[in-house]
Amino acid sequence: MLEKLLESRHPSIAVLVDALSTEAGTIPRFTSEFWTSKQRQASSLHEISYRACFKPHLPRFFIERFTRPGDVVFDPFMGRGTTLVEAALLGRAAWGNDVNPLSKILVRPRFHPPLLAEVEKRIADLNLNSRGRASVDLSMFYHVRTEAEIVSLRRYLLERQASGRADAVDRWIRMVATNRLTGHSKGFFSVYTLPPNQALSPDNQRRINRLRKQKPEYRDVRELILRKTKSLLRNLSVQDRGTLGAVAHAVRIVTHQACHTGIIANGTVQLTVTSPPFLDTVNYAQDNWLRCWFNNIDQMRVADRMTVVRSLEDWSAAMSRVLCELYRITVPNGVVAFEVGEIRKRNLRLDEIVVPLGTRAGFRCVGILINLQRFTKTSNIWGVSNNRAGTNTNRIVIFQKSH
Repeated sequence: MLEKLLESRHPSIAVLVDALSTEAGTIPRFTSEFWTSKQRQASSLHEISYRACFKPHLPRFFIERFTRPGDVVFDPFMGRGTTLVEAALLGRAAWGNDVNPLSKILVRPRFHPPLLAEVEKRIADLNLNSRGRASVDLSMFYHVRTEAEIVSLRRYLLERQASGRADAVDRWIRMVATNRLTGHSKGFFSVYTLPPNQALSPDNQRRINRLRKQKPEYRDVRELILRKTKSLLRNLSVQDRGTLGAVAHAVRIVTHQACHTGIIANGTVQLTVTSPPFLDTVNYAQDNWLRCWFNNIDQMRVADRMTVVRSLEDWSAAMSRVLCELYRITVPNGVVAFEVGEIRKRNLRLDEIVVPLGTRAGFRCVGILINLQRFTKTSNIWGVSNNRAGTNTNRIVIFQKSH
């Protein structure tokens, strides 16, 4: 198994090996560039913004080594669905779970990508009223006409969903619109704000507007939805569409606690690739309040169900329950790739915490991979300097279920 992990690494970077002493024995730890960070090698279908998500190269690395076409690949914290979409593009059965119902809205439409012409026609047929107003004050984010178009689109999508008439094109438009609500360029519906994977509170947005001496300008909702659709579909080939179509029937998405996925049968998952919430570094419900409003989701109900803990003891207890559940659903010889990071100014390495949790659940720890990478724009915004602090590397603990 180690041979599979170490093959095809970047040839210009040597593997640095150390060892971690644990209650289960000595665990090898390998540091290298195991996959490229060049975004152009990934499918454009992945480009949905979501806070604290890994790049598609990570799940691809494990999917190609430890599964075959048709095998089940699972992510219990699927977020924007990187593992699922990459698995489907590689012809695997994509299964996912996330307690946040927004995840399902952002993930499922990409297994049935419409043609651009279908989206163009649906968008053209929409009656976007210029006088609608939201039930909450959004004036700090949107021009009055843009807000009216968003409100009209929201009403249309919710009515289609409630009546059972929503189709793949409607779900695609909802996904794209949800992704375009706020951002830091003119490609978004809002005035300049933080990147689209987090929404500021109204008061904080007013503060930004004052500091930048800005006010919301009109943004054409139809045009921006079409622009993002073109971008998402730009390198999706006929072969990709065929592969997605062939495995779409096997996709399973649920919205449960990651430690209680009872509808998944024992011993059915070949590979899990996941990245759990890192203590209190990300507040998903707070970041997504505006997306929740657009999709008529109760933000506080979501927050109550999500794993956001501040103490290492509570986090460890939560992850222990998740790993026990993963052991239950994993096939014999199946693999779990559990990605964690360095947090709190490099003083806490969660991989060292996770190893004994997995072995107590019944897994054998094969090793730890540390992939060198550069920071994303969002990481820099949050005051993280490369290889100095924050989640500056992918640290993946590899578990295997014995016979």
